[in-house]
Amino acid sequence: MNKDALKRWLIAAGVRAVKTAAQTAVTLIGSTAVAITSLDWGQIAAVAACTAVVSVLTSIAGVPEVEEGTSPFAMRH
Repeated sequence: MNKDALKRWLIAAGVRAVKTAAQTAVTLIGSTAVAITSLDWGQIAAVAACTAVVSVLTSIAGVPEVEEGTSPFAMRH
């Protein structure tokens, strides 16, 4: 496994996971018509963290930002 390719993939997958988690949190916060102090921040954080994990797992197949979407973990044929 190429170290440079792995580093580029880790950065791209990390950025993608953070963006996905932030989008999820904003959606959950915006979907409640209550005061911000009454939000269940623990639940929002848990759901956002789960989406970040799913994003990283999905990125194992490849991310478009890295060398034509390839992943250092993808099987070569």
